Amino acid sequence: MKRFLSITRDPIDEAGLVADRTLSSGMGAAVYFSGVVRGQEGSDAIVALDYSCFVSMAEHQFHRLFDRLAERGSIESVRLVHRIGRVAVGESSLWIEVVSAHRAGAFAACQWVIDEMKQVVPIWKTPVTAANASSPSNPNPTA
Repeated sequence: MKRFLSITRDPIDEAGLVADRTLSSGMGAAVYFSGVVRGQEGSDAIVALDYSCFVSMAEHQFHRLFDRLAERGSIESVRLVHRIGRVAVGESSLWIEVVSAHRAGAFAACQWVIDEMKQVVPIWKTPVTAANASSPSNPNPTA
């Protein structure tokens, strides 16, 4: 299974990622999901989320998830980009694509990776409200 992972402070170039997609002739489904920061976190209005992580551990955990995904079979590739740092409302913080022979497998795999990621990958988010928006993002020295 082909795989691509990027943990980045840069905005996610969704159009570029889609344009760079490759799949073999036996694949009939390319499913992607973009997780966008919404203006509400719980009951609080927010202007952004600050994401932090231990990059090396996050990469390790993502690759373990990708290994488990490969064991499921029929998945040709997975590509995942996750932002760290401050991500404003309306911007994408997560982009994932799964290429598979059939749509059901691609949708299920995409959902599975996201659900598992939230359980095991050490990426944390802190809501930023209008009141604390002028304070700098809490940079992680290992990020």
